[in-house]
Amino acid sequence: MSADIKAVRNIGISAHIDSGKTTLTERILFYTQKIHAIHDVKGKDGVGATMDSMELEKERGITIASAATYCQWKDHEINIIDTPGHVDFTIEVERSLRVLDGAVLVLCSVGGVQSQSITVDQQMKRYKVPCLAFVNKCDRSGANPFRVIGQLREKLGHNAVAVQIPIGLEAKHEGVVDLINMKAIWFDGDNGEDVRIDEIPAELLEEANQRREELLDAASMFSDELTELILDEQEVSGQLLLSAIRKGVLTREITPVFMGSAYKNKGVQPLLDAVNQLLPSPPEVENQALDLANDEAPVILSSSEKDPLVALAFKLEDGQYGQLTYVRVYQGSMEKGDTMINVRTGKKVKIGRLVKMHSDQMEDLNRIPTGHIGALFGVDCASGDTFANPGIELAMTSMHVPEPVISLSITPKDNKSEVNMSKALNRFTKEDPTFRTHVSKETNETIIEGMGELHLEVYVERMFREYKADVETGKPRVAYRETITRKAEFNYTHKKQTGGAGQFGRIAGYIEPVSETDFEFVNKVTGGSIPTQFIPACEKGFRACMAKGPKMEFPVTGVRVLINDGAAHSVDSSEMAFQAAARGAFRDVYHRAKAVIHEPIMKVVVETPNEFQGAVMGLLNQRRGMIVGAQDEGPMCAIEAQVPLAEMFGFSTVLRSSTQGKAQFTMEFSVYKQVPKSIEEELVKKAAEEKKNVA
Repeated sequence: MSADIKAVRNIGISAHIDSGKTTLTERILFYTQKIHAIHDVKGKDGVGATMDSMELEKERGITIASAATYCQWKDHEINIIDTPGHVDFTIEVERSLRVLDGAVLVLCSVGGVQSQSITVDQQMKRYKVPCLAFVNKCDRSGANPFRVIGQLREKLGHNAVAVQIPIGLEAKHEGVVDLINMKAIWFDGDNGEDVRIDEIPAELLEEANQRREELLDAASMFSDELTELILDEQEVSGQLLLSAIRKGVLTREITPVFMGSAYKNKGVQPLLDAVNQLLPSPPEVENQALDLANDEAPVILSSSEKDPLVALAFKLEDGQYGQLTYVRVYQGSMEKGDTMINVRTGKKVKIGRLVKMHSDQMEDLNRIPTGHIGALFGVDCASGDTFANPGIELAMTSMHVPEPVISLSITPKDNKSEVNMSKALNRFTKEDPTFRTHVSKETNETIIEGMGELHLEVYVERMFREYKADVETGKPRVAYRETITRKAEFNYTHKKQTGGAGQFGRIAGYIEPVSETDFEFVNKVTGGSIPTQFIPACEKGFRACMAKGPKMEFPVTGVRVLINDGAAHSVDSSEMAFQAAARGAFRDVYHRAKAVIHEPIMKVVVETPNEFQGAVMGLLNQRRGMIVGAQDEGPMCAIEAQVPLAEMFGFSTVLRSSTQGKAQFTMEFSVYKQVPKSIEEELVKKAAEEKKNVA
């Protein structure tokens, strides 16, 4: 491992499906001598690309053998991390982006900026990840890298500027002209491994000079020295120009664009040089942790080895040797045999085997220094846990995990599937904290819960592919709640007389709505009218009613119960009697407190090209959506709305068809709100029908 942390790069390669990121990664591994033969994605040799699993970016995690690989290029160590692509995996996407310091955005020279490129770019923006752009496939017919640069500016709002121009396009694509050093670069040898630097061909000189002027103009914003040289019409050195561009890249104010064709082995080595020269090293990126001992106050981490350890587990994988945990060390270092603490659980963890991953092979290590990425074996933890030295209470991400808002019932088709299904669920719930599962008490079905339709779909698909568990899914269900809207009093006596001792308990008081908590119990009984030892039994009885409301059997929230009177019998009163009295009192008073149904309302943000703004707003309005605001972001428009989750099923298909596939949306839980009367009546009707069918 490189001793100098300034020579480390943690990068992600992100792109729209089929822009060639797998092929590019394969070439990078070949030129950095991590692999000794190139295998193509659709290879005739039947081997397939080393990192080919990345093609399954859409169904992230199905056969992705590794989340990270690494290579050496000109005394720099580059860790390449695969970044997941979809918003339903909010947690996964956020965590993968957390551990990146820089990224390469790959674009197709024919397709240009496509919908997935937009998604990826939005995520990078959110995490302020500096990036370079690589226009791939310059050998395809219809290739036009300068049109792609235009789209980067218009569609993504990047200050994109070419640092290379192609030598020939389509079938004639032979190399690139480096505008920084004003040299032509050719790629000779069977696999383009011999880089030949030469003078610029005469026919390209004029264009090269013109494009360099544009580059100097853009870079001069970041260097006064450069501006002075341009004004004095003096020669600008490549080194000075590079350092100016680097300043702009680190603040995300300029995006240098590189070109080539990974498949035809052109332009990959200069891109690797650029990763070393332009993207940040770990100490140049500010990383924050939250101090749990001090009300989650942000703390800026140093990148020093001497400071106490802080590391983040960002991905788990079930390997053949048990659980493999990928970690990024932000501060301090992780050494074999040391003891650290899992901050979330407070448990001590002894570090056993440390490895460095390369696709599905691994290399043993003695330590992982700060700024590096590695993996641990045999550590019991969840995705997103922070490891630190004993006594340090810092968490890398606030452990806020959004509550699931949608659930499905799943039933295995046969016994073998049942066993495999429970194995799969065990693993998935551990890897992804937003995916949960439980068994329904009434129907005895297994219920899975998650963040959206796609989220659950992908997990059902993974159960089948990875665990051969064939399951049938029920209809998606929304997590409704019930609550009361007014104060109501109760005075309830429970008595039962059978042979021997009977049961007796009377309780009186009132229930009222409360907004801060789900349930609150207040004891105001005086004079011992209910003996003290029976008070907890009363609370237990009321609490038991919260799981299933008398109105429609949804969980009850926002209720305060106050008891202020009652009566007991010296022989017949017992804990059981008072629990029963509490349950009876609750059922008796509940309808008088005017119960209503609440539904989850989602914050939906649709990003759409401006021409579809009206159509998208119409779609949201049809779904009982309330538009909160619309913001123009260049050629795109972001519309924010509050929409009930029940109305969002199937929305992605409708949205795609009405915007030619150009719009995309994200949705997260916002609040619970009362269901309109008409919808409530429908729910009641539906529930009655279901009961009839079950009976």
